[in-house]
Amino acid sequence: MNTLDAIKALPKVELHVHTLGSLQPSRLLSIIREEGINSSYRTIEDIVQRFQFTDFTHFIEVYAEIVGYISDEKHFEHIIFDMLKKCSECNTHYVEASFSPRDHLQHNLEFSRMVDAINKGIDRSREMFGIETNIRIDLVRNSTQDEANEILDYIAKNPHNIVSIDIGGDEDKFPPKPFAEIYERANEMGLHLVAHAGEASGPQSIWDAIQFLKVERIGHGVTAQEDPKLITFLKEKQIGIEMSPISNLRTGVVKSIQDHPIREFYDKGLLVTVNSDDPSLFHTDLNNEFIQIHEHLGFSIPELFHLSMNGIRTAFIDEVSKTYLIESFTTEYRQIMDQLE
Repeated sequence: MNTLDAIKALPKVELHVHTLGSLQPSRLLSIIREEGINSSYRTIEDIVQRFQFTDFTHFIEVYAEIVGYISDEKHFEHIIFDMLKKCSECNTHYVEASFSPRDHLQHNLEFSRMVDAINKGIDRSREMFGIETNIRIDLVRNSTQDEANEILDYIAKNPHNIVSIDIGGDEDKFPPKPFAEIYERANEMGLHLVAHAGEASGPQSIWDAIQFLKVERIGHGVTAQEDPKLITFLKEKQIGIEMSPISNLRTGVVKSIQDHPIREFYDKGLLVTVNSDDPSLFHTDLNNEFIQIHEHLGFSIPELFHLSMNGIRTAFIDEVSKTYLIESFTTEYRQIMDQLE
């Protein structure tokens, strides 16, 4: 077994992956054709070409466009099954799939039917690929207080497999603080707390997510590198940092993969994980993320395995499940190292 094969064989955890951002171009084209939707997309190549981003704003525009094509709740079963099939090809054993219901409620889809369809896809993938998957609900940061509370009401009625909330979207225009009461209510409901922060905005966004939302993990957190005090705080509190190098490269958050701070954060003892974010839109997967930081940032196979173990430690699962994954991952890792040339 050579080094690249070993990296692909490493057992993995995916904590930051968006369901709609995993929509395969072939699936999107199929939906457009089946539903008779008027679209400029005629071929898969048309869609792939559209998924070439110049900056974060461009990405948000394309994402909003894709939302408009999802016209039936049943589509989500196929979208998440496709996503988890791709995860299985990266030897990913546990996934927390992010879902943004507010985007689709605006197009007259029903929360319960969407979540039921997602869970059908999760059940099918568990049976076929052995992947355990939970759901993370993105409240979408441009939502009003009433809209965010409505989503929590829906979760209370349909809690199956939903483990956490998050806020994604335009970070500059919609800071974390207004969501403080929403996050307090979610915490009282027993949900775990995450927020996108430090992706398209500065380190104050991360501080605010920690102070006002009491988050357990930060999505992206790239701009923490600008604040040494924040780095120290994140290390001391061991707040999980869900990093997505290729996503940050595609949206212009970093200029090159060599500029990505994951190496610095890891070396300084931060609790970082590697994730694919929107793999279809960014032409990546977890294998590619691991390979890129190995080739360009010098992560060794033992260090990459440590990143996988960080994923288990920060996953929103019970201690029995964590112990099982740690033991099974360790067994797989030893077998890989024994076979490494």
